Amino acid sequence: MTEKLLSPYNSSEVEDRIYKIWKDSGFFNPDMCINSGITEKNAPTFSIVLPPPNVTGTLHMGSAFMLALEDTMTRFARMQGKRTLWLPGTDHAAIATQSKVEKQIQKEEGKNRHDLGREEFLKRVDQFAKESHDTIISQMEKMGCSVDWSREAFTLDEERNIAVKTAFKKMYDEGLIYRGYRVVNWDPKGQTTISDDEIVYEERKAILYTFKYSHDFPIAISTTRPETKVGDTAVAVHPDDARYREFIGKTYEVDFCHENLSITIVGDEAVDPTFGTGALGVTPAHSSIDWDIAQRHNLLLKPVINEYAKMSVSSELLSGKKTTEARELVVTWLKENNLLIQEEEVVQNVSTAERTGGIIEPLPKLQWFINVNKEFSYPHADLPHVAQGELVTLKKLMLSVVENKNIDILPDRFERVYTHWIENLRDWCISRQIWYGHRIPVWYKGEEIHCDIEAPQGDGWEQDSDTLDTWFSSGLWTFSTLGWPEHTDDLKTYHPTTVLETGYDILFFWVARMILMSTYLVGQIPFKTVYLHGLVRDSKGQKISKSLGNNIDPVDTIKEYGADAVRMALIIGTGPGNDSKISPEKFKAYKHFANKLWNITRFITTTAGARPPLQPQLTNTDRALHTELHELIATVTKELNEYKLYLAGDKLYHYIWGRLADQIIEESKHILKDGSPEERNSRIWTLYTILETSLKSLHPFMPFVTEEIWNILGYNTLLMVEKWPNT
Repeated sequence: MTEKLLSPYNSSEVEDRIYKIWKDSGFFNPDMCINSGITEKNAPTFSIVLPPPNVTGTLHMGSAFMLALEDTMTRFARMQGKRTLWLPGTDHAAIATQSKVEKQIQKEEGKNRHDLGREEFLKRVDQFAKESHDTIISQMEKMGCSVDWSREAFTLDEERNIAVKTAFKKMYDEGLIYRGYRVVNWDPKGQTTISDDEIVYEERKAILYTFKYSHDFPIAISTTRPETKVGDTAVAVHPDDARYREFIGKTYEVDFCHENLSITIVGDEAVDPTFGTGALGVTPAHSSIDWDIAQRHNLLLKPVINEYAKMSVSSELLSGKKTTEARELVVTWLKENNLLIQEEEVVQNVSTAERTGGIIEPLPKLQWFINVNKEFSYPHADLPHVAQGELVTLKKLMLSVVENKNIDILPDRFERVYTHWIENLRDWCISRQIWYGHRIPVWYKGEEIHCDIEAPQGDGWEQDSDTLDTWFSSGLWTFSTLGWPEHTDDLKTYHPTTVLETGYDILFFWVARMILMSTYLVGQIPFKTVYLHGLVRDSKGQKISKSLGNNIDPVDTIKEYGADAVRMALIIGTGPGNDSKISPEKFKAYKHFANKLWNITRFITTTAGARPPLQPQLTNTDRALHTELHELIATVTKELNEYKLYLAGDKLYHYIWGRLADQIIEESKHILKDGSPEERNSRIWTLYTILETSLKSLHPFMPFVTEEIWNILGYNTLLMVEKWPNT
């Protein structure tokens, strides 16, 4: 029994072998646990969906953090005897994946997707996605993830495709999806609309120009983009601003950079009179804020920038020029005409596309949107605080379940952030001008429009060429993975899911959209608790990235320190919503901890000898140790139930190292050598009790080393399905 223990713990020899045993057992599947008598068929449920990793390459240390947290939650629930489902899957990540493949083809073959054609290009993307998927799955196994592989899903597989089409058609039929002409985020480099979450804000220096359109124009305005002012149709001021009140309602004809403009002065309460000149040049075609002002005042739309970020105006001075070049030309013109009042250097956040690096141009485009403010009669009966038949909006549903605590967000400070964001939510642009993804289930023939799950019968129909925003399909994730739109047993049993664990950076873009989709389509919240983790940073607090040269590959780290050490290093010391600092020193410390647990086991099995077959009469000292252990487990259990994993793990670490190894075992050496037979038997029984309890309670955090020791101790069961220690 103790031969393996004579050498130091070797994680590389253990982990792959142990994971195969787990996987082959079938106990990641809750149905197998029920059929084997491990779990009661009517036991409480615990369900969690894996935030599907993008099939764009490999997982990073932030992904490892996520996996460590979720596996710890899952293993704890399984040991509590709950019907436990951790459902895995991957995300096709439309824009990100297509962009990667496009760059690859351009680099290797000097071709673009249009050279290949849609069908051939999508074959290339599918192959790339499969290779990436296989790599991701391997990494998850290395981390010890106890996911139910039999239920694995993909956001672009056939089952999800049916769910997406069903959801789209239902929302379209009820008027919640519409096709409209509005200002959207346009990526000139990628030639597609993008969502807000796909924007990276880069802090850059800029010049704030203050000027008048003409000498006769009564109001000065300020902007960092004077080239867009050839598209202005109004100047907005606050209606109570005494400086400008007399001009409200008047229209001025001006010649601005050889463009004839008709500028109306409007009063709008959205204008901040203390900012700049207190007047805002309104460019409805190239600003979402200005678009809203234009809608309120029935202003004309004048597009002056095209899809390639070039000027599309009649002025020979500016026509066809890139926006950056046009900016210089406009400023020169302002100076030549003595209209430039002031130049001021400022720092601003420039919107760029995450995948291409292109500077975002707000452009008016005919796109598909979800209307978040349209009222409809709520069809479901089971959503708390919303009555069946009540007039609601999607925005109201998204707010209600959080405000009424149907969904808890951890940490709770993010509830205020979430509420503020939803209150200011705009209609969601869901169409993308790319090939990879769920194609919009709409067909056209002349003026006819047909929306359905299947293509219409007859000739002459042409399907919409756009695809859906990735977040549309991933918004269905909690229930589409459980069989929706069919009313499956899985959906009935495991939805709403117990908890969603994800990064705080996608609270609005994924979490909010899952709440929207689930409350509308299923009539349920998608999850009861949202656990938000932070970013993983290096020891200096810097964000880990390849560009900074501090990137840490989780697989390489596992090879060096072991998966258990990586998991503990990521979890301990970091509560929900906080960024995590990691370093080689931290990994090394928990590698030593795994070996310490190994050495503790060697001492107990060799020095103490075999465990007595029956519990002996315990000494007062040992009874106190049992009480102490019981209190520890009660505290750890409470903290795990409250998702305070970082506290529970830290307590176990300090107890096993500081209390068990440094104190209890040291005291035991004297008792085992010089104590009476009664004292020795009492202490041996106590040491084994502490060891076994420690292994069980530590297993969710460090599954590999604890399972291996459990096996060495001679148990014929898997530790992963043992019952959690009694409290």
